[in-house]
Amino acid sequence: MKNTMLVLGIGTFLFLTSCSKEKKTETTGPVTDSVATAQPTPIDSTSNPIVSAYGDSSENALDWDGTYEAVIPCADCPGIRTTLTLNNDKTFGIIEEYVDRNTKNHDAGSFEWDTTGSIITLKGKTVNYKYKVGENKLVQLDLEGNEINGPNKDLYIFRKK
Repeated sequence: MKNTMLVLGIGTFLFLTSCSKEKKTETTGPVTDSVATAQPTPIDSTSNPIVSAYGDSSENALDWDGTYEAVIPCADCPGIRTTLTLNNDKTFGIIEEYVDRNTKNHDAGSFEWDTTGSIITLKGKTVNYKYKVGENKLVQLDLEGNEINGPNKDLYIFRKK
């Protein structure tokens, strides 16, 4: 019985080792790891939480071109209905219509992305606004590039049409 178990054990061992697949590669240079791993090179995201560890930003990861709308607060009227169109070639068109008035302002120009790839600055004839670009939305920023706070802060969010 011991001999049968020994033969069976050796046979099983030989069977299992003969079934393993070894990948043999020929190399002409120095011996290296045969499995190449293509991984994106991480960047330092500790100083900028908006950019992920692999460089994704609003500029390169979102479908940001299109038309956005919002009715932003106005000091002496019910609001300013604003329509902003961002084009893939980094140009824009904006229409600002004062609610309850017969006043419309049109402007067009180009825009630039900041170094994080998350904020754009419009450069038009009269317009010089900053927006943080998100998924199907723009958040208008103040002149220093900070989000607007207070009870009306949600009114500064533009939604994509």
